[in-house]
Amino acid sequence: MVTHVRAEARGDERGALLAFLAEQRGGIRRAVLGLTQEQAVARPSASGLSLGGLLKHVAEVEQGWLARAKGEQPPVRRDESNWHECFELAAGETVAQQLAHWEQVAAETEKFIRSAPGLDDTFPLPNDPWFPPDEAVSLRWLLLHLIRETARHAGHADIIRESLDGKTAFELVALADAEKDQEQDGQQPA
Repeated sequence: MVTHVRAEARGDERGALLAFLAEQRGGIRRAVLGLTQEQAVARPSASGLSLGGLLKHVAEVEQGWLARAKGEQPPVRRDESNWHECFELAAGETVAQQLAHWEQVAAETEKFIRSAPGLDDTFPLPNDPWFPPDEAVSLRWLLLHLIRETARHAGHADIIRESLDGKTAFELVALADAEKDQEQDGQQPA
C-alpha cells in the first residue's frame, strides 16, 4: 500500500496520476485493516458513514467511471432512490470481498489508462441532472476526479477508524508494514 508517491519518470503523466490514485486507495485499505465485520459496518459518527460502506462506494464509483470512459453502462445504476445503497454493505457482503473487487477494478483502471492513446481522449458525461448537458471530459479529468473522490473518502475513513478504536493513520501504516513483512516471511498476518 503506497504511503509516498515517488517522483514520476520524466514525461510519465499517466504514471504520476495512477500513483497518486494508488496512494489514496491505500489510505482506505489501511483504514479497514484488522477490523471485524461488526466494526466495518459500525457508524461511529454523526454522518452515518461506515468503513465498509466507504470501501464499497469508492470501488463502485471507480468502476462506474471506468465503464463510462469505455463507452459502457456502469454495472450498477444509481439514482436518488438507491444512492444510499452504495454506502452500505448488503447482507453477505464483506470487507474482504469488497477489497478483492476494488483490486480488480484498480487493475482494470490501470490497464485502460495505460492502453489509451492519450489522456486527452474524451468521453461524454452521463445525461444526469447534476452534469452539464452534452459535455465530454478527458481521461486526465477522469483520473483527477478519481483521485479527488478517493482522497475525500480516505479522509472520512481516517476519522471513522480513529472513532472506532483510536488507531491513527500512522499506526495503520505500521500495521500494514508489519503484515507485509509477515507475508514476505511466509507467516499468516495477525
